[in-house]
Amino acid sequence: MARILIVDDSPSQLLGIKRIVEKLGHETLTAEDGAAGVEVAKQELPDLILMDVVMPNLNGFQATRTISKNAETAHIPIILVTTKDQETDKVWGMRQGAKAYVTKPIKEEELVKALNEFLPS
Repeated sequence: MARILIVDDSPSQLLGIKRIVEKLGHETLTAEDGAAGVEVAKQELPDLILMDVVMPNLNGFQATRTISKNAETAHIPIILVTTKDQETDKVWGMRQGAKAYVTKPIKEEELVKALNEFLPS
């Protein structure tokens, strides 16, 4: 069982993603914006982070860059989960340190595949 941090400012999206992750038997941690996500990542050191992009305070690109550049959290794989579906957004997200990019509305099988690819086995 892995510990997965879900960062999303939409309560309904947070709940939907949380249901999918917990159905797979994983433990979830949550944060409601990028700044809180960075703090939870530093304190809890989750096995993986699912990060929204469009959020107040610190957006998902900024939070991903902060986490992936910090020596304590750089090992944590980050999957961006967002409505931003342009190729330039994907390229930029990967440059910030994300390992994968899943677009909303979320297809459960796509999210499960990304989780299985990046979770330690």
